[in-house]
Amino acid sequence: MRDGVEFPPEPPLDCALCPRLVAYREANAAAEPDWHNAPVVSFGDAAARLLVVGLAPGRTGANRTARPFTGDWAGDLLYPTLEKFGFARGRYDKDGDDDLRLVGAMITNAVRCVPPENKPVGAECNRCRPYLASRIDALPRLRVLLTLGKIAHDNTVRALGLKLKDHPFGHAASYAVAGPAGPLTLLSSYHCSRYNTNTGRLTEAMFHDVFAEAKARVG
Repeated sequence: MRDGVEFPPEPPLDCALCPRLVAYREANAAAEPDWHNAPVVSFGDAAARLLVVGLAPGRTGANRTARPFTGDWAGDLLYPTLEKFGFARGRYDKDGDDDLRLVGAMITNAVRCVPPENKPVGAECNRCRPYLASRIDALPRLRVLLTLGKIAHDNTVRALGLKLKDHPFGHAASYAVAGPAGPLTLLSSYHCSRYNTNTGRLTEAMFHDVFAEAKARVG
């Protein structure tokens, strides 16, 4: 709840909370009218025990395809990793033209609209956070939250009503936290972006290790 308003787990496709993001959506819609160009809803299993939280839709990725992490480099690593650990089945296609489904997992973003230069500002994170909190609340079987990158981590910590100083971001960091439906494990990873993988900050092995931990924790 924010300012006395109850937020659903997903924003409306015409969400107008963030003027800068609305203007950017409209500019993208004018340039690319066949793209999604709207808030990107979460993707996955309503009975998820694992919730993966990313930063925001990429302009030519989820903002185009309407599915988180679909259409950019990050999805090329994330979705095969989900499949490797039993959280996805079917064929992944970067344009979303596939039969992919998630099993016991869901993917969402801390900010649901594409931001300029992939960088939401603090006020936009704050305005969108009630949707993240409601998304977490709406998963009764949730056991593990896996955040990709510091902004996703910090927003998830705040969505849970916790203090950042007690839960600092770090790759492979793990915290036992209280969730709406019981105890949760909060895990963190460097974001699976092209920059992080190209520079070696995040290797495939490192990413797989975090997902192995998530798999062990979902029970």
